Amino acid sequence: MFTSFSIQAPLTAKDSELQQKIDNKTKPLGSLGSLEKLAFQLGHIQQTTSPEVSKPKMIVFAADHGVVAQGISLFPQEVTPQMVMNFLQGGAAVSVFCQQHNVPLRVVDVGVNAELGTHPLLGSRKVAFSSQDFSQQAAMTSEQLAQAIQAGVDEANLAIEEGVNLLMFGEMGIGNTCVSSCMMAALMGVSPEDSAGPGTGLNATGVSHKAKIIEQSLARAERDTGLPMAQWSAQTLAEQVGGFEILAMAGAMLQSAQRQTAFVVDGFICTVALLFAQKVAPNVVAYAVFSHQSNEKAHTQLLAHFGAMPILSLGLRLGEGSGAILAYPLIQSACVFLNKMASFDSAGVTEAKGD
Repeated sequence: MFTSFSIQAPLTAKDSELQQKIDNKTKPLGSLGSLEKLAFQLGHIQQTTSPEVSKPKMIVFAADHGVVAQGISLFPQEVTPQMVMNFLQGGAAVSVFCQQHNVPLRVVDVGVNAELGTHPLLGSRKVAFSSQDFSQQAAMTSEQLAQAIQAGVDEANLAIEEGVNLLMFGEMGIGNTCVSSCMMAALMGVSPEDSAGPGTGLNATGVSHKAKIIEQSLARAERDTGLPMAQWSAQTLAEQVGGFEILAMAGAMLQSAQRQTAFVVDGFICTVALLFAQKVAPNVVAYAVFSHQSNEKAHTQLLAHFGAMPILSLGLRLGEGSGAILAYPLIQSACVFLNKMASFDSAGVTEAKGD
């Protein structure tokens, strides 16, 4: 069994004071829109009227997936280690955006099907050289599941002990939109047709094939476990159809929340990791900042499930944590207005009259 989590919802003791501070800034009530809600959430999580996100960190988890053997991706599996090296060399989208915003980047190997060597930005927590093909057998053992979750826990602890006050997560793994779609179907009870999307650019025929592989994989898992999906525990679901990097992200989210640290959710795959984390410990969602709405079709349904209003909607479907880092300047702005903008009293500005 993987690590258990005891996550408390953020306390409400500061909420009234926090809302009053937001409302007393030199602006009409609510005129900064979603930025005000974001400022409130950050203050609520950090239990302060002066929240800070001055020490962020981006962690990208990487792994390979056996189900790629079923032709569910446009790209071959060797692209995963190639892209990991691109991250480390500073050439990927998430790399250049992290450089732009001075956010430290760490890439964590939890299951890449290659030896990656050593690099200052690389964390080596390899569980195995790829998961198994879950259309044929369980994706992983219980021991491997525990290792994957623990990899995320350890990375979150490492960052928080360094003084990080905002964690951002991303992923890399050819085939992981298929894995995420399969996990979503199992977790939410939606059809594979509704959870499967184009990923890296599949056409309609490719998406239909992906949905069929997901359907076959879930049927295989129900036969092997002797249980319908609706009765699967988090453990069973992850072992049968999970992915190492997705579960590591979930572990990092759960530990971040357990340590009362806000984290930024990227796109579709990262949101599925949160969906799994919610099954493990529902209060984890209170600590999640939703960065953007992905162009992957099922992401809209996922966001609706969480009642989330993401910061951005740019038609992204890259992954890597790219949406999370692009949202970071606006997360900073939420803190800046709350901490530095004048109040009506301090500026000597007359407030609006009541009705």
